[in-house]
Amino acid sequence: MSDVLALVEARLRTALGEPDARAAVTFLGTDRIEVLRFTASDGGGEVVRYATLGMSAQPMADPTATLVDPLRGPRAELVLTVRRGRADTDKVLRPLAVLAASPQVEGVIVAPGASLDTGEPLWPEAPFTSVLVAESGGLIEDLELDEPMEPVRFLPLLPMTPNEAAWKRVQGAAALEERWLRHGTDLRDPLRAGVPLG
Repeated sequence: MSDVLALVEARLRTALGEPDARAAVTFLGTDRIEVLRFTASDGGGEVVRYATLGMSAQPMADPTATLVDPLRGPRAELVLTVRRGRADTDKVLRPLAVLAASPQVEGVIVAPGASLDTGEPLWPEAPFTSVLVAESGGLIEDLELDEPMEPVRFLPLLPMTPNEAAWKRVQGAAALEERWLRHGTDLRDPLRAGVPLG
């Protein structure tokens, strides 16, 4: 499925430009996951975007399925955007690769509205140990593949504090996103405080 990854990387370059760094992580029993770093301006200063490459090589499969279809099933890559210079966010490469490998390792299907937990800070001094998976189709358009393969979706990740993650488990993803919006939360701030949840 290296041809799928070549198409995915081409889509990332078209949408985000040339990567200025990349790293590869391999976990026992899984395919290699790369994380590409892109730097851009967004009007309020520079932002860094980290995109996984390798998660979409295989479709995600229901862990309870007795037979796994090698072609059919959802495919995705993960994209995280943070403001540059406020924290050592390059340390997020390994946690991102762990999340991207979770469909192969744990049999999870990563979809919008899901929470993904790394069990450790996303980067040094980060107040976040988990992320909310947002809807695709914004910054990077879905990549259509030949039938019967499903499109590759580029899923944005929104870092959550432990309190936000606990609140989201009870109230749901839409309620948390609405609260972020109401309070004008800068979700790209790598050191932001949690949104008021009272």
